[in-house]
Amino acid sequence: MRTVLWQAIQKPRTTRNFIMNKNQIPLEINGISESIYAGFWTRFASLLLDAIITLPIIYLTLYLNGLGKNIYFYTLIPNFGFGLWYYIYLTKKYGGTPGKLITGMKIIKLNGESIEWREAFLRHSVLLALTLLSIIMMSSCLLSADEIIFNNLGWLKRSQYLMSLSPLFFLIYTWATNIWIYSEFIVLLTNKRKRAIHDYIAGTVIVKAKYIEKIRETMNIKN
Repeated sequence: MRTVLWQAIQKPRTTRNFIMNKNQIPLEINGISESIYAGFWTRFASLLLDAIITLPIIYLTLYLNGLGKNIYFYTLIPNFGFGLWYYIYLTKKYGGTPGKLITGMKIIKLNGESIEWREAFLRHSVLLALTLLSIIMMSSCLLSADEIIFNNLGWLKRSQYLMSLSPLFFLIYTWATNIWIYSEFIVLLTNKRKRAIHDYIAGTVIVKAKYIEKIRETMNIKN
C-alpha cells in the first residue's frame, strides 16, 4: 500500500519535471559518448584567441592615445563601437566570436534554436555596463588631467596618472570587474551544462559545433 501511494505521489512530479525540461537541450544524447557542451579549457582558449585577434586594435589605440590628450577622447567611442560589433553583432550573425568559432563552439538558445539580437545583447550586457562605466570614468579623468604632464608621460605612466585622479572610482571599477570575472568562472565550473552567469542571463548555452545537427534532430527543430 505504501509503495502504491508513493508512486501516485511521485507520478505528477515526474510529469511536471518533463514539462518543465522538455524544451531544454538534454545533458546527454544517444550515440555521443563525450559531452556536447564546451568545457572550461575550450572556452578559455577561445578567450585567448579573441584577445590575440583584437591585438592590432589595442596597439592602434595605444599608438593614437600617445599622440596627445585630446586624441585619447576620440578613441573611446570607436573602441566601444568595435566591441559592440565584435561581441554582439558577430555573435548574433555567426553564433559566436571568431575565437569561439575557431575552437569549434557555437552559442545557441537553451531550447536548441539559434540566438537572436536579444540573446546576443544580454550575454554581453554586464561587460557592456562595465565598459560604459570605464568610458565615463576615463572621460572625467581626462577632463581634469593636466595636458602638459599627460603629454610628457609614457603610455604606462599615463594610465597610472589618470588612475591617480580618481582612485576611488578605479577601485570600485576594479572590484566590480574582478567579482564578475571570478563569479563567471565559478558558476561555469559548477553546473553540468557548463553555463556561465551571462548564459543564464541570456538563456543560452555553448555547445560543440559538430553536434549542432544532432542536437536539433533530438529536439525536433527544423533548420
